[in-house]
Amino acid sequence: MDPALPVEASKRHIILDALRGFALLGICMANFPEFSLYSFLPVEASSMMPTSGWDLVTKYFLSIFIDGKFYTIFSLLFGIGFSIIISNVSERGGNALVVFYRRMFFLLLIGFLHLMYIWSGDILMLYALMGMILPLFLKVSDKVLLWCAWILLFLPVVLDFLLEITGVSLSAPIVDWQWRECAKVGITEDNFAYWLRDADSYSKVFDFLIQGAIVRIQEFVDGHRWFKVLGLFMIGLYIGRHRLYADLERRKDLLHRVAAWGLCLGLPLSCLYAWESMSGHPFGLAAHSLIYFASVYLTAFGYIGAICLFYLNHREAPYWKVLAYPGRMALTNYIGQSLIGMLIYYGTGFGFGADTGLIFVELTVICVFIFQICFSAIWLSFFRFGPLEWIWRCLTYLRLFPILKNK
Repeated sequence: MDPALPVEASKRHIILDALRGFALLGICMANFPEFSLYSFLPVEASSMMPTSGWDLVTKYFLSIFIDGKFYTIFSLLFGIGFSIIISNVSERGGNALVVFYRRMFFLLLIGFLHLMYIWSGDILMLYALMGMILPLFLKVSDKVLLWCAWILLFLPVVLDFLLEITGVSLSAPIVDWQWRECAKVGITEDNFAYWLRDADSYSKVFDFLIQGAIVRIQEFVDGHRWFKVLGLFMIGLYIGRHRLYADLERRKDLLHRVAAWGLCLGLPLSCLYAWESMSGHPFGLAAHSLIYFASVYLTAFGYIGAICLFYLNHREAPYWKVLAYPGRMALTNYIGQSLIGMLIYYGTGFGFGADTGLIFVELTVICVFIFQICFSAIWLSFFRFGPLEWIWRCLTYLRLFPILKNK
């Protein structure tokens, strides 16, 4: 059997594609405040907008229901996907690790191009790098795997406590590096929020992306993001190892507990997280990290449990297919969101950045996601894979797959 054959549509689990589509919506809602340059605006400028009251409500909504939760779901799904790839290739007699590492290498390349030439908020490079570590845990027991996962997820809390009591800043040299790069092209604190809106050529956008890539490194250092991503990948590996997504009916009691505990505890803690974040972290860095740990993961797992239960009760409903369309083209749609954000908000496009209130940014996200649903549905009616998914698959297996459905 050919280990490079694609997964047949009939063998796909629609709940995974639907969850992936759901995660893409949340990621778009989390990312577009930065694409729109709203996140960069001085407080004085954002407070002068006519939508400032609604924008404040929107900020709280995002902090409570969105921040961190959908990136958590997306990371879990990547971990599950890695497990499925390794399992499928092994069952078909292929060299799973060779295929897997080649897949991660090309994901790393795609992420690098995305980071350097489209958007500084790329997560794909980190996914690829952490994914390369995942095979080291293929043979460990479930107990060890889950303990390692939770240790990695909690480790940022410990690190932030140590950094807070010692007064050490790991990212200080990176921040200095960033501002040195800014000085080379004339980016200052005064024009930082407006640079991309006023950019009249891609070269100016690229100047901003260079310093933005350095900022991304700083964010990973300050947020200890590599530990979080690897921990979530391990939980995804555990879910994939036991195919927990394949027989949800038998796991209904578990899903009820996950949804109930996750949402009943996670959402109130998320309200605390939102207030603490909007108030400038009055309890300190370590407390902020602890609240993040307690609120984000509980709520994200609660979302997953609730969606799976809803799916079990309404599995024939047409909206699952609607949500699954963008999920089947997650890579294309993730990078597509970046291209759409550039088109709408940067000076090389329509130039609406830095002048749009947050409430309108999020309403735009809904329109963008509806467009991506329609685009994905139309594309997949003619093609087997999304365009970037097809390229990634061909590079992974070093062969040209037919992309048209009639071939």
